[in-house]
Amino acid sequence: MFKENKGEVMHGILLIVLFSFSAFYIADFEFVRQLSFSPLIVGIILGMLYANSLRNKLPETWVPGIRFCSKQILRTGVVLYGFKLTFQQVLAIGLPAVTADLIIVAGTLVLGLLLGRLLKIDGQTALMTSTGSAICGAAAVLGAEPVVRCEAHKTAVAVSTVVIFGTLSMFLYPIMYRAGWLDGLSDQAIAVYIGSTLHEVAHVVGAGNAIDASGGNVADAATITKMIRVMMLAPVLVIMSLCLSRKTSKEKKGHAGKSKITIPWFAFYFLVVIGINSLLQSATFIPKETLQAGTDFINNVDTFLLTMAMTALGAETSFDKFKQAGAKPFYLAGTLYLWLVFGGYAVVKILF
Repeated sequence: MFKENKGEVMHGILLIVLFSFSAFYIADFEFVRQLSFSPLIVGIILGMLYANSLRNKLPETWVPGIRFCSKQILRTGVVLYGFKLTFQQVLAIGLPAVTADLIIVAGTLVLGLLLGRLLKIDGQTALMTSTGSAICGAAAVLGAEPVVRCEAHKTAVAVSTVVIFGTLSMFLYPIMYRAGWLDGLSDQAIAVYIGSTLHEVAHVVGAGNAIDASGGNVADAATITKMIRVMMLAPVLVIMSLCLSRKTSKEKKGHAGKSKITIPWFAFYFLVVIGINSLLQSATFIPKETLQAGTDFINNVDTFLLTMAMTALGAETSFDKFKQAGAKPFYLAGTLYLWLVFGGYAVVKILF
């Protein structure tokens, strides 16, 4: 940011901050909480409402501030997300759950890219949509955005598919449990099934609690399984960066050759933060209440930063751009959803 336009940049940032506070307020409404819509989802909706109403009435000089939130603030939010996770969680849930997560993540990404080609969807949209379905919904889409470097509306399209199908699953899985369709699985297997196939952490918590209310005992294990899936974001981003770099080299030179690799350092910082949190959680000299209060504070700050990033992305997404994207990304997300529901069941059934 240059000194001469720092004030204008701050105007854009303050606008996003205002929207983000509003998102937190709205997300606390009872009917919004029942839908398990986090402030991140509310934020992108508010941003899109702004993009399609007041966007043309505010100074263009505010745009750099909005983009600052969708880039730098985004990376910071992804790094701090590591304070929600510990390596102890991996040990607690066991190898079968980790294996299920690996198969689901890899299978979803590969299937998504293949389907994207069949549907003739541009590679960036297919990759972002697949990443959101494979790992952790909106947070994964946000993590992939700095690596893929796609336009804001493509990120918004990917997030929208996650919201639609993830919310559907949150209601579908408890219905499947009550109907007896999951009777072939133990409670542990059901927990892994939920954690390895639902899109958002909030969706996993919502579905798990609903099943527990019906007599199950799956919520905690499902959430841990989901968190292990979230940890896979970092290696996936590194592999994604290497593959994209190689593809760019081929397009420029007509053959594989040396090219500058964009290393997603924030993904490594994300793992470092998980390591720090793991050490802190196992430390005996820190009072548990103090540690919990500190972690909760950091997590709240992180949620606000990610809400700012989502709001900023929404603020650059008009409905016209959704029309340009067409229905194909939703066909892709829908097919991946079927794979998660039925393929995920088959994977868990085999492992357990």
